[in-house]
Amino acid sequence: MDGRSPRLWPYSPASSPVALPETDVLHTPEATWTLNPPAATDNGTLELEGLRDWAASYTDAQGVMLSELLKAKGAAPLEQRWPLLLLGELANPYRLAALQCEVVPILRVRLSDLCRTWADGQDARHIQPGLHHVTMARSPGWWEVAHLGLFTRPEMKRLTMWLGEDRPGVWKPVRPAEGSLHVETGALEHPGRDDIQWNGEEERVERPAPAATGPAIDFSMVMVPVHVRRGCYDHRGRLARCVHYPQRPFHENVFRRGSARNWDDVLNVHR
Repeated sequence: MDGRSPRLWPYSPASSPVALPETDVLHTPEATWTLNPPAATDNGTLELEGLRDWAASYTDAQGVMLSELLKAKGAAPLEQRWPLLLLGELANPYRLAALQCEVVPILRVRLSDLCRTWADGQDARHIQPGLHHVTMARSPGWWEVAHLGLFTRPEMKRLTMWLGEDRPGVWKPVRPAEGSLHVETGALEHPGRDDIQWNGEEERVERPAPAATGPAIDFSMVMVPVHVRRGCYDHRGRLARCVHYPQRPFHENVFRRGSARNWDDVLNVHR
């Protein structure tokens, strides 16, 4: 989707989250531009400065580097941006445009031993009976694509507050103390339902994960918004993973047939 209005994004927030977008992008209020990742090298684990340097070398279709694109658009440089994991519709260019989000790079990443799952609640501000937002929970052996945005501090706060309907303390940005995060530069197929072993207490994926296509990212510096009042949905002891239960089938066939798990029961974080 190069140079097209984010309002023309083919998936509305009501149908998200599918794994959006399928490429790295530079979001602007006027258009969404495809970014091309640099060639993967053995960079070890990227800490904050390393991640910024790595992101600076993404290029547009004309080969212009991201650092120069931000400067040309009068946007904050990468030195003034921090990583925020976008788990649900905040990775949707349509929603970012509706929230008047300024220029932001969105990079595809891989979650490992963690999964995107549904918060146990609804947001009825834009559609009835309401949208379901996405949170995160541990899932041993699991992997899937997610999205990492590089935002200024005020934007990070504004997006987190929006999730909580501008009420403080509903959604909280945390730093995960488990799981791992990698840059993802290639196609990635997540495990199927049959790959998940369930012993009545724990779910685990025994299938080996594909090799990483990009460097690891220090997860302890990445902020992740999680719902701290209703946690995640408990599907009769199991997790309703977003990739297995898209929003509408989840709402029609799963929601209200289980209970809620507290967020700190399903995710360890740095205090």
